[in-house]
Amino acid sequence: MSESIPTKRPAMLSMDEALSYLLAQARPVTEIEHLETRATLGRVLAQAQISSLHVPPLDNSAMDGYAIACTDLVMDGGKSLPISQRIPAGTVGETLKAGTAARIFTGAPIPLGADAVVMQEECTAEGDTVTINVKPVAGQNIRRAGEDIATGAEILAPGTRIRPQEMGLAASVGIAKLPVFRKLRVAMFFTGDEIVMPGESLAPGQIYNSNRFSLTGLLQALGCEVTDLGIVPDNLEATVEVLQQASQNADLVVTSGGVSVGEEDYVKAAVERLGKLEMWRIAMKPGKPLAYGNVNKASFIGLPGNPVSALVTFCLFVRPFILSCQGVKNVMPRSCMVRADFEWPKPDRRREFLRAQLSQAEDGETTATIYPHQGSGVLTSTVWADGVLDIPSGKTVARGDRVKFISFSEMLY
Repeated sequence: MSESIPTKRPAMLSMDEALSYLLAQARPVTEIEHLETRATLGRVLAQAQISSLHVPPLDNSAMDGYAIACTDLVMDGGKSLPISQRIPAGTVGETLKAGTAARIFTGAPIPLGADAVVMQEECTAEGDTVTINVKPVAGQNIRRAGEDIATGAEILAPGTRIRPQEMGLAASVGIAKLPVFRKLRVAMFFTGDEIVMPGESLAPGQIYNSNRFSLTGLLQALGCEVTDLGIVPDNLEATVEVLQQASQNADLVVTSGGVSVGEEDYVKAAVERLGKLEMWRIAMKPGKPLAYGNVNKASFIGLPGNPVSALVTFCLFVRPFILSCQGVKNVMPRSCMVRADFEWPKPDRRREFLRAQLSQAEDGETTATIYPHQGSGVLTSTVWADGVLDIPSGKTVARGDRVKFISFSEMLY
């Protein structure tokens, strides 16, 4: 493990400092499973994949038409040739006879002796004769062997998170099984006598446990093997017991709430009894409180309790940490610049992440508007929004300014 952040540190860490430290602690899983290619969606490739063949395997036709030898057509067009053979996809034709044309279909191998394909729209066929109405150029409408993939080429790099297109690419070179890292095992639990499950009656002072559902979805979307240990009573011994249980088989334990300095925040005390804990105040909004530590062989991350804070800090910290543990190489979400269609006149000393929705202006520019209530408890804003705007600390935003946007599609999967 790398060195801890020094004891003498600023009252609040920058996001970059905290994230850099957190990623340095990520321990990638090493166990490998060999799965059928069609069962690897969302998994992380453990070893490079090399093609054992050319794609396409032979020179083939890019369209339906007629395969000819250009030397048979030295004029600008209008010459008729007898059709000597028909070559559907999946069959190999005979050597093209001089002075003839072969009827050929998309994907069919080019016969020896032919050096061009004239599309059928530029030909006139009558019976066993075809008139070529244009002057062909050697190589036209021919896809060369190995044009897409050459034998021996690396088609997929280790650390690739497999999407449908990677599955298709592997299959295109005949790879039936892929080596992938095992799923990351994540345990989660929730503390608080005030939280109850949907379907139960709310007593005065109680709220429904939305974070349990949000975190379940976030972890499942990342392909984790999730163990949900439920709601833990608000006392230290119960919290210690479930934390001990969670850390036995999990790579990572995630909680929300219960890690501040209040007398009723037992998660902090439980982690400190069983392992090591670091409490951070991060210069970001929403968010700020975040805890990282270790219990037995498991990492521990404690998120804020407010639902928007929990969601945003998960996306910006836990997601990159999980991806790194899964063996993914590129773990940070991509961003783009959009035009602000709002005013944000009061800067904050913390870096702010505003829930925003995108639209297209009449001039074609992508513009962003923000949800009118940006509080850390306003979960409605996360459903309304397409993503968040990353506003640097101490910055105001005027209508028309360029601002950085991070889509939820980049942060949730």
